[in-house]
Amino acid sequence: MAALAPLAGSFALIFGGCCSNVYCLEAIVKHEPNSGLLITLFQFIFTCLSTLHYQFDPTQPFFVKPSPVPFRKWAISASLFFTVNMLNNWAFAFNISVPVHIILRSFGSVTTMGAGWARGKRYSVVQVLSVVGLTVGVMVSAWADAKAKGKSMDTSTIDLTSASFEMGLLILLVAQLLSAYMGAYVEDIYTEHGNHWRANLFYSHLLSLPLFAAFSPVLLSQFQRLQSSQSFQIPPNIAAALPPAVNKALASTSQHVVFLLANAVTQLLCITGVNILSANTSAVTVTIVLNIRKLVSFMLSVWLFGNPMGGLMKLGAAMVFGAGALYSWETTVRMPQRKRAAAAAAAAAAAAGKKGGKGKGEGKKEL
Repeated sequence: MAALAPLAGSFALIFGGCCSNVYCLEAIVKHEPNSGLLITLFQFIFTCLSTLHYQFDPTQPFFVKPSPVPFRKWAISASLFFTVNMLNNWAFAFNISVPVHIILRSFGSVTTMGAGWARGKRYSVVQVLSVVGLTVGVMVSAWADAKAKGKSMDTSTIDLTSASFEMGLLILLVAQLLSAYMGAYVEDIYTEHGNHWRANLFYSHLLSLPLFAAFSPVLLSQFQRLQSSQSFQIPPNIAAALPPAVNKALASTSQHVVFLLANAVTQLLCITGVNILSANTSAVTVTIVLNIRKLVSFMLSVWLFGNPMGGLMKLGAAMVFGAGALYSWETTVRMPQRKRAAAAAAAAAAAAGKKGGKGKGEGKKEL
């Protein structure tokens, strides 16, 4: 039973943290779609503070352990990470709903496959077909969402200066391409210097923070707009259990600033849960749990906030999640099984050859 405790904790963090994160995110962007930059900043600050203990060393200058990776590489990785997160959150300003945002970000396997192919990797027929199905599903979902909003999907009329739906799609596509490149770059770092994922998590957030300085006026404006919303309403039964100072602080804070803080905290819980799960289970379990979590987040966004979910949208979502599950199954189950079977067959053939050679040698001795 003790061995199940980490798993139970990781499930609670993933489903509680990640799904709550989507709820807080939707509550913010419904009120202020242009708050993506501020959301990103708060997430980076909380994650950086939470990972500081991984690198803390009181005997070192600035109390940080020596980096196992050249600082230049962490800086490049952080720049890519910052840009990808900025683009993903910026897309909300272009009439992209949260359900469609979730679906389109599932498009990452396509760009990842493209990056892998360019780096010399080859894929099975099932992997390619699953990515084709996922691509079609994304296109169907995007078209259905655009149709529901009375938007045209004619990309020849994209206005790069207006908050158009098409521009939002383009931003998410660029983010996915950069994300694929970032994944390949970090993979090279791990191959050369070792799998220092904790250091990567810390430096990717820490080194990104100075990049927000150039956006200080925008950040201040976004925070002021969120602060101008109505005060946070505390349910009476919860207020009775809280200290008076906490009730007073919450009552003097706008509800969307509270959601902003909650979004950063739940993002931290989500990341922590994924890391715990990865450390205690197989890649198959991690993939399955994250796919289920993504589907739950998608349905919560539809049910809780009344986002339109027509027949085509349902079809597109089913294609995306189904193709993603098929790709994960082929990659993490079928391909490793085939490799193990091939290795076992090779070992058996080698053993049989060795045994046969020994028999021939003994026959010669008898003669």
